[in-house]
Amino acid sequence: MRRSNLALVLRHLRDAGSRSRARIAVETGLNRGTVSSLVTELIDRGLVREGDVQRGGSVGRPGQTVELDGRGIGGIGVEINVDYVTAIVLDLTNTVVFEQRVALDVQALTADAVLDAVTDLAVRALADCADKGMTPVGMTLAVPALVDADTGVVAFAPNLHWRRVAVVAGLTERLTERLGRPAFGVRVDNDANLAALGEYAMGGRAGTPDLVYLTGETGVGGGVMIDGRLLRGAEGFSGEIGHMPLNPGGDLCGCGRRGCWETMVGLAALLRMAATPDDPVCDPSLDLEQRLAVLSGRADDGDPRTLEAIALVGAALGLGASILVNVFNPRVLVLGGYFASLGQYLLAPMLSELRARVIAPDACQVDLSTLGFAAASRGGAHVALEAVLDDPTLVAVRHLA
Repeated sequence: MRRSNLALVLRHLRDAGSRSRARIAVETGLNRGTVSSLVTELIDRGLVREGDVQRGGSVGRPGQTVELDGRGIGGIGVEINVDYVTAIVLDLTNTVVFEQRVALDVQALTADAVLDAVTDLAVRALADCADKGMTPVGMTLAVPALVDADTGVVAFAPNLHWRRVAVVAGLTERLTERLGRPAFGVRVDNDANLAALGEYAMGGRAGTPDLVYLTGETGVGGGVMIDGRLLRGAEGFSGEIGHMPLNPGGDLCGCGRRGCWETMVGLAALLRMAATPDDPVCDPSLDLEQRLAVLSGRADDGDPRTLEAIALVGAALGLGASILVNVFNPRVLVLGGYFASLGQYLLAPMLSELRARVIAPDACQVDLSTLGFAAASRGGAHVALEAVLDDPTLVAVRHLA
């Protein structure tokens, strides 16, 4: 019961902000003595801290507020994508304390070689946590794939050419060899699902209960939030929107089928239309954001080939998005990945197509992600921190002088 009440108070402070003990008692339904005891323990565990003194002008002693702290707690999110791997560390307030992205041609490497690179990056993140005196409480790996989260296995990642890869076991084994057995849990999830959770938790439209997130890199994925909950489906494989068959008989997709939506709007499709194969923007060993900046510059300069490619992708993006908007009726559709990077050029043709095809076009707003290519890793770090919000006793009581 006490563990549950600790979690209740901690989540309330996370969601509602700084509060006096008396106000926490009223809003949670706990008695004031219990709240005082719970807050003291949360302070001793370094999860909350004393805030400002409230002076409302009323008679009586002013109230001392308490607020979320958690600066000594770290959640780690690691993302594997076709062109890069990323690691990020968030503290309990979702503040970024470490972030690093490494360009990597994942498709050209074996799964073992990729996990070696991921381990190197994770070790750097953990070293940074140690330097800052932070305790890591979880690590979540984001992969563009069908994922069995319960077993930690990537079932199928068409754009990585992976089948039945035990990524959690592989990463845990490598971390154990380098640093000793991790004292925290490691898990894996689909990148678009984690990005949707990241947008819901800390994006530009954070807290919007009905939200669809679209991410575009080589593959195209989506995460759907319904009434504040992630839609996973019967087997946890929902969100594979990039494989909607919108152009039967079209280009061959990485999944082995033809005419999938991502063959029309994925980064590979844009580059194929906008550049020749030997163009630097097609070089996966170069940083993706730098490559996109080059394309953006060409669009700014009015390059006809670039502008035509973007217009075609934007229209196809609106076509597929209209299906999602009609099916899920979201309040907001968030564009992430390269869709956000080139959003100023993609939006006009996309919105034109949406207005023509969506039954209730005014009910949904289209926003560009403010989290950039870090949305999935941020979502992963956020999920890692959920363990502490569920059970604050996972964090040891500090030995105060």
